[in-house]
Amino acid sequence: MKLWVKIILGLILGVIFGTLAPQYAGYVKPVGDLFINSIKMLIVPLIFSSLLVGVTGMDDIKKMGRVGLKTFSLYLATTAFAITIGLAIGTILQPGAGLDYQVPAKSAITQSSSTFSATIVNLIPKNPIQAMAEGNVLQIIIFAILIGISLNLIGKKGRPVIDFFDSFAEGMYKLTALVMEMAPYGVFALMAFVSSKYGLSVLLPLGKVVIGVYLGCLVHATVTLAGSIAFIARLSPVKFLKGIIDALAVAYSTASSSGTLPITIRCARKNLGVSDNISSFVLPLGATINMDGTAMYQGVAALFIAQAYNIDLTFANYVTIIATSTLASIGSAGVPGAGLIMLTLVLNSVGLPVEGIAIIAGVDRILDMARTTVNVIGDCMVTVLVAKGEGELNEDIFNLDPTNPDLSKAAKA
Repeated sequence: MKLWVKIILGLILGVIFGTLAPQYAGYVKPVGDLFINSIKMLIVPLIFSSLLVGVTGMDDIKKMGRVGLKTFSLYLATTAFAITIGLAIGTILQPGAGLDYQVPAKSAITQSSSTFSATIVNLIPKNPIQAMAEGNVLQIIIFAILIGISLNLIGKKGRPVIDFFDSFAEGMYKLTALVMEMAPYGVFALMAFVSSKYGLSVLLPLGKVVIGVYLGCLVHATVTLAGSIAFIARLSPVKFLKGIIDALAVAYSTASSSGTLPITIRCARKNLGVSDNISSFVLPLGATINMDGTAMYQGVAALFIAQAYNIDLTFANYVTIIATSTLASIGSAGVPGAGLIMLTLVLNSVGLPVEGIAIIAGVDRILDMARTTVNVIGDCMVTVLVAKGEGELNEDIFNLDPTNPDLSKAAKA
């Protein structure tokens, strides 16, 4: 049985187990926690080593600048599309209509005008070791890029260090493959616990929000992201989605873009045919700055809260939500719950009461799983587009069926 089949089976069985026997879900939760800890263990060393190797592999500074510009532009463009889709669905479905909540007399709105500027200032780590210890992904990325550029500039003297991190990165890829062997069991345990905690009784009152977010994620994934694969890259969107199904299953169950990164890199290299240099450079950036699903959720959630409190939004408010969500995604962490932090910033930007967050916080985990899955699809889509544009996409590997047992042999060849 293929790994992705095992993961999907574990996900389904976990939901069934958690729904039918919620009192026992707590007993299997440690297995899920062990799986999450194993993935978290990989994040910092994998990001640093793979990104450094990716930068040093592009010894042409102009090429690195070109790839970086393409990556950043595509990530921001898809995020803007996502938030627009979220606003459109929120306008059509009217998820908060009829709730008639009272606006708090003294809303606890905290001004976050310096958030974006603070993010820019904090790009450069004061202490790189501390940044690694704290798991500050954005600072780790910047430090790895700067070290990679410096090693390229010193020529032969930098070769031993580059070779060391090249071997280290390969070791991390192998460790990722070993951790993935326990993925079906970890996913089963995680989904059993989530299902036992969030039953239908919790979902029904916020059914329109859940439907809106899942519908928006589906539209963005199939129309914007898979559509870009079909019409821009001229490749099969079905084969693209099949190639990343392992990563999507882990993303849905863990609700963490950063936590899924090791599996995403593995899928991009082995199933999509993306070169090591491109995947090592583009995907770590995506796990940090690309939040398509999260941005789309901001649109639905913001309109839900506005409608619930009977607050009319102007066209200027809509534009502000789009701009704020897009820019906020740059500094948002790829971890569970980051969407609620972003939502606070979005609500502040248009003067909506942040107390509205409490209304949807109960089902945030359910929404987080969907939007994280879309985040990962967006990361992979941009990676394929950049690789295709740079001539570093092996289409023979891409066009192979990942359910084919000969895939791994062909990929290695």
